Amino acid sequence: MTIFKIETNPDLIDVQFLEDEITAFNFAATGISDGELLAIFLRDEHNEIMAGLYGFTWGGTCEVRNLWVHKDWRGKGLGRELLSQAEAEAHRRGCKQIVLSTHSFQAPSFYTKLGYKITGAYQDYPRGHKMYFLAKKISVI
Repeated sequence: MTIFKIETNPDLIDVQFLEDEITAFNFAATGISDGELLAIFLRDEHNEIMAGLYGFTWGGTCEVRNLWVHKDWRGKGLGRELLSQAEAEAHRRGCKQIVLSTHSFQAPSFYTKLGYKITGAYQDYPRGHKMYFLAKKISVI
């Protein structure tokens, strides 16, 4: 008999297995197999990450999954620079748009100031807040 096990701290190898299997299915189902990870980091003199962006490109779209700037470095244009570099690299890879999500307590106004348009939202996620979905068309940069 198969037993399901709920895990609150799964092994990252197992999580990567799921990601790899979904990616393989998506490539086979669409015939589009140009997916590549995208990561950009700013490190200090001790090699500590001060800011970073992580996502991927696939089928003409770049999805930003994470964008973070250390609290002491915020307000210095680093987030804007990370997105600018991601847009340039996405364009180089043939992407025509960037998509991402953010919560109401995070940075929706930051993204809209940079030309991202809200395309949808989940209400009450998390409770008392919203999760926004945004997109931006990119062209020659």
